[in-house]
Amino acid sequence: MAELAAARLYLVTDAAPGEQLLRAALEGGVDVVQLREKHASDDEIIAAADLFRRLCDEYGATFVLNDRADLARAAHADGVHVGQEDEPVASMRERLGPDVVIGLSTHSPEQLEAALATDADYVCVGPVYATPTKPDYEEVGLDLVRRAAATADRPWFAIGGIDGSNVREVAEAGAERVAVVRAIRDATDPKAAAEELRSGLE
Repeated sequence: MAELAAARLYLVTDAAPGEQLLRAALEGGVDVVQLREKHASDDEIIAAADLFRRLCDEYGATFVLNDRADLARAAHADGVHVGQEDEPVASMRERLGPDVVIGLSTHSPEQLEAALATDADYVCVGPVYATPTKPDYEEVGLDLVRRAAATADRPWFAIGGIDGSNVREVAEAGAERVAVVRAIRDATDPKAAAEELRSGLE
């Protein structure tokens, strides 16, 4: 939890980019890495998680797995991240215990308020800007960022369409932490992209 409180930059990625991307991102200042594989088999996810676990240990970062408590435990992940339609936080907590970090995505003021009434250790707020990563969700803009800044009683991350061109305005709206996908994963220089995002937050 101390690592989570100090975290500023959260990368969500599938396994495809591999060690080169992960190492560059971590060297650039990523504090939290989430392995999100929606279509891989359980065995493939566990195999990919070995690399994530090893590199997060090497760089002192938090390793989170998407959606499933059973795979998070098998992968020795520090945490699990769930969406609004996934297993409820209370059920996750019962299965994983107090020492595993649980994160929850929110997309509206109502969802944010409900999330803050759960036992989630952190929440994500977004998508702040339109993003092909979440095509089914309309952008929430900076108003939800401002609401989270005013009401959240635990670490939270702004997410969705954030990159070096707009991270400063997200920070000015009250975000101390951001989560990204394409801004680092698809960057020509992932390390430089991570450094730019951290600089914009600071």
